[in-house]
Amino acid sequence: MPMTDHSNTIAVLRACIQLALALVPCVTPLAAAGQATRPATAQVFVHPGLLHGRTDLELIKRKVAAGEEPWKSGFERLRMHEQSRADWRVRGPFEIVSRDPRGSLHDAEMVQDGNAAYQNALMWCIAGDEAHAKKAIEILNAWGYKLKKMEGRDVQLAAGLDGFKFVNAAELLRHTYPNWPAQDVRQFQTMLKEAVYPPIKDFATFANGNWDGACIKTMMAIGVFCDDREMFDRAVDYFKTGSGNGRLTHYIINETGQCQESGRDQQHTQLGLGQLADACEVGWHQGLDMYGAADNRLLAGFEYTAKYNLGNDLPFIADVDTTGKYKHKIISTEGRGRLRPIYEMVWNHYQNRKGIKAPYTQQAAEKIRPEGAGFNADHPGFGTLLFSRPPVTAGHSPSR
Repeated sequence: MPMTDHSNTIAVLRACIQLALALVPCVTPLAAAGQATRPATAQVFVHPGLLHGRTDLELIKRKVAAGEEPWKSGFERLRMHEQSRADWRVRGPFEIVSRDPRGSLHDAEMVQDGNAAYQNALMWCIAGDEAHAKKAIEILNAWGYKLKKMEGRDVQLAAGLDGFKFVNAAELLRHTYPNWPAQDVRQFQTMLKEAVYPPIKDFATFANGNWDGACIKTMMAIGVFCDDREMFDRAVDYFKTGSGNGRLTHYIINETGQCQESGRDQQHTQLGLGQLADACEVGWHQGLDMYGAADNRLLAGFEYTAKYNLGNDLPFIADVDTTGKYKHKIISTEGRGRLRPIYEMVWNHYQNRKGIKAPYTQQAAEKIRPEGAGFNADHPGFGTLLFSRPPVTAGHSPSR
């Protein structure tokens, strides 16, 4: 038989193979190994971008320098506080921190040093004295190289509450002070991921909602500081759709504003609301309007709680939480009237950023103005200084 010329056939086959390969999605080595890859369109984090953005810091610094109220009085509360001093004596660090009602280990020292790191970082950003930046970095480096594990029955609270102050201090310094060595920053990130994150990674679905709230806000904060989008998004998703009591619509159970812990006591109710508000503020600086979720449900919770703690009577429906353990038939009078420093940030957001009235939240803020320290690690505190803002004007978008 005569030999057939296959050259045309081979050329056609090669063209088909090239076309097929072009239509197959590219598989990166990470994807081949079973690891998720970030879409090219994923939003880049804004820095500094936790409780305080660059615009916020510039406003505060300008108002304090000009001696304007209420920033002037608020700054005095911060400046005079013991843990704002540049000569603060570091209480730690320790390899293991435990929070447990049966006996804690070094939790108090971590709380105090976290406050001092955060408050000295603020003093540096506002007053510009480098001694405060150096003190904050001394604290962060000490704990960053030492802390290995957090444990105890209340470990989610320890990691969530204590860790939040530390990571806010770190975020401020990393992006406002040029002399924090990169290797120390990386070590601090490692400490956050290996010691603080593990206790909060699965939230606290077994507990009252303030526990979840602490996990949510600190997971978001670590995500931003470590540029870990997956971690950040996981916390935001839980805030919106999580199974535990700390999900926004599980904590503020109805449009009236009644909270999951309203029948427990007022101090824990305010604690839970404060955690969710902190998460919303972090989200705001990253371009998310978590404050507006579920038709401004956070505001409903603040208004309900502020109104009751200002002495007004309110409706209450019997409620059972997501675990089935916590059942309340009446609103609790325990702690009523003892207002926590959580109201300035929320009132200023709704009223002065968004133009939404928040009358009872405003009254609560004004009653304890200027806000002082935040009950150890429970709250940022000093809200009159840190979160006061001029009302937004028509035609201007609120700053982030």
